[in-house]
Amino acid sequence: MASRSEEDYCCPVCHDIFRDPVVLSCCQSFCKNCLNTWWKTKPLRECPVCKRRSSMVNPPVSLVLKNLCEAFVQERDRRALENLCSVHSEKLKLFCLDHKQPICLICRDSEKYTNHKFSPVDEAGPKHKQNLRDTLKPLKRNLSVLEQVQGKLSKTAEHIKVQARQTEKQIRDQFQKLHKFLEKEEEARMAALKHEEEQKMRMITVEMGLKMAALSDTIITTEKELGAEDVSFLQNYKAAVERVQLQSPLLKKPQLGPGALIDKAKHLGNLTFNIWNKMKEMVSYTPVILDPNTTNLELIVSDDMTNARGGDQQDLPDNPERFHDYYIVQGSESFSSGTHTWAVEVGDNTFWSIGVLAESFQKNGPTRTGLWEMRFHKGEYSVRALPAAATDLELQKKPKRIRMSLDWSRGQLTFSDLDTNTHLHTLTHAFTESLFPYISTVDKVPLKILPNKVGVTKNKCASF
Repeated sequence: MASRSEEDYCCPVCHDIFRDPVVLSCCQSFCKNCLNTWWKTKPLRECPVCKRRSSMVNPPVSLVLKNLCEAFVQERDRRALENLCSVHSEKLKLFCLDHKQPICLICRDSEKYTNHKFSPVDEAGPKHKQNLRDTLKPLKRNLSVLEQVQGKLSKTAEHIKVQARQTEKQIRDQFQKLHKFLEKEEEARMAALKHEEEQKMRMITVEMGLKMAALSDTIITTEKELGAEDVSFLQNYKAAVERVQLQSPLLKKPQLGPGALIDKAKHLGNLTFNIWNKMKEMVSYTPVILDPNTTNLELIVSDDMTNARGGDQQDLPDNPERFHDYYIVQGSESFSSGTHTWAVEVGDNTFWSIGVLAESFQKNGPTRTGLWEMRFHKGEYSVRALPAAATDLELQKKPKRIRMSLDWSRGQLTFSDLDTNTHLHTLTHAFTESLFPYISTVDKVPLKILPNKVGVTKNKCASF
């Protein structure tokens, strides 16, 4: 029996696939030959299905239906060939359980399939379909998980965009400050140069003009007296001689005095160094920069990544670096050798811990190891190195700023009061992996990594 899809392509007269299908005005389609044969046996040209009379002697061919029928026949023939053995052109009736492929009856008797097990296709098909369905179930579950992950990744992608835009703005702001400083410095130095230029030009033009005017006035006055009567001339002679003698220095050839030219060395000498030296007043260097990608959801890191405080839970991506079990944010760079010093301002914070943790700290499971810290909780100070228990500290004074000194090679982490330079405690351990500085708190009062003083050193003796 023809399938439903095949019936759609069958002529209502011959019940076979349409050949040169034509369409009547009633929208019924028939094979051209089938319709002509039908009409030869009927007194009237009517539709074989609905009996409606047709006024068309030669109904038009339906090209669309013709193309669909040809495509259907090609596909059916292709499927029929697929169901035949490629070697013997026989129907594939058996399924080889060893080779996991359908074969014909002739293949079964060949040496290639000696001692193999077989199953009829109609039995093997449903069974192996079910096996494949069972195999597909974990994939469907994984797809469901991946769809959930995709949702999280979409949020992560949005967070990355926000991070990029925020970072871009902060970079532009920092460079804008530098631009303004350099523009201001440029204006000041150009103004100083202009002032010196005007001063030097005044010395050359104005003062020289005054001298020339005085000399000219003396000459005119003296020549006028020379034209007077002798008695009158002699009466003023002494004064005229003194007046001329007073101008005698002007008879010497004018010469430039010291400092008459622009002092280029003052304006250009070590220009970039001097600007850099002055720039230290507006820049700072913090030895430890916090990594916001590691911060606990209830720990808020400042925009400059130098301090953190407790706060409401944030909606942040669940990336592998992030701390969930501890209210921690770690430094962006690790230490694996040498000595390193940094300080934290704890101020009036009532719940904090500071120190270093190993790179493997988050991977150690329930029994955490690889953390060395000093902490303040419920009014008590203590130090500990996980997984060991804490050791209480008896401090004479409440420290506001604590300096940490890590000597990785010697295996020492020292805590001291920065304001009094008082040693508080030293933890010792044979370090074997990279260590990250960290801070932890739930208090609203921020813990702040303190900047180092920035200086410019001039070497008196140059080395070549």
